[in-house]
Amino acid sequence: MTAKATWLSLPAARAVTGMLESAGHQALFVGGCVRNTLLGAPVTDLDLATDARPEAVLALADAAGLKSVPTGISHGTVTIVVEGVPVEVTTFRRDVETDGRHAVVAFSDSMEEDAARRDFTMNALYMDGRGTVLDPLDGLADLEARRVRFVGDAEARVREDYLRILRFFRFHAWYGDPDAGLDAAGLAACAAGLEGLGAVSAERIGAEIVKLLGAPDPAPSVAAMAQAGVLGQTLAGADATALAPLVHLEEGLAPDPMRRLAALTGADCQDALRLRNADARHHQQIARAARGADSPIALGHRLGAEFGLDALLVRAALLGQPLAATDRAQLMHGAEAQFPVQAGDLMPALAGPELGRALDRLRGLWLASACTLGREALLSHLNDDAD
Repeated sequence: MTAKATWLSLPAARAVTGMLESAGHQALFVGGCVRNTLLGAPVTDLDLATDARPEAVLALADAAGLKSVPTGISHGTVTIVVEGVPVEVTTFRRDVETDGRHAVVAFSDSMEEDAARRDFTMNALYMDGRGTVLDPLDGLADLEARRVRFVGDAEARVREDYLRILRFFRFHAWYGDPDAGLDAAGLAACAAGLEGLGAVSAERIGAEIVKLLGAPDPAPSVAAMAQAGVLGQTLAGADATALAPLVHLEEGLAPDPMRRLAALTGADCQDALRLRNADARHHQQIARAARGADSPIALGHRLGAEFGLDALLVRAALLGQPLAATDRAQLMHGAEAQFPVQAGDLMPALAGPELGRALDRLRGLWLASACTLGREALLSHLNDDAD
């Protein structure tokens, strides 16, 4: 498996590798940038490993006139920015102590020791500044087979950081072979360690779930999570049954993690996942509407075309049926229609809560008429009630 790492020609990549190598240090890109290059996937972050200690990296950057930021210096990480492109430089490390959430590390001079503390073999691939790949743990074979495999003993890797359970399913969704299924040893380790997720913060869990649900097709991974007990551990009451039908119904729409989360659960997820406020509102809006009885016209009017379609798709997935032929047209009709009655039309005769109730009633009549009743007809209904 070979691929050209075009990002190696970026001034940032050249400057940082040249800075370190000219001082006699190793400079090896590692992790996602190497993995994604070999897979032909987009590269968004440049991570570089070195035997240089962080203080030396800072000094070398200063001498070279490069901007450096001690972003995680206690763990050996310095970020160097060249022409607006950040390169995260981290000293080789080995774990001294782990508690399932945090690690105490010691700096190392060995790429092999650095590789041994990583999570998956496909993330333990290194590349020098000339594009040569170094593979200390047979990660290339796993990457070529699209097999997400823990480094060394799977249960030990999970005990070091229980968030790796969710990363295992997330990485399979993005990079694994759906036909081959998940690595058996990794799956067993995740099932054995799932109670450890209780010690992981909701923010970290939520971030992993959102990334997982943003994969092109997360359904096989989520189904495996459910079978292993991991889904129930992270989202009590969640049901994976509707996710695969939803992915099928999306028909080329961009993946939306909140739409997919709404297919898994209608419950409020804030305590479990600590979502961003906007995402939490989006999820709840879709989840409630999908489980409600509003017509496609009403969904379009109340939620707009985009969120209304989300609710229709989730509802169809939950029911295990396709959208009706007219659903999308009715949704758009509702989204574009303008309710013809204004609050001023009912004032001063009505005010306060009574005014709100009257407007809600008229809106309901209007939606029930497929948005055909005009202002005068609606007001006459109100007058009839008064009589």
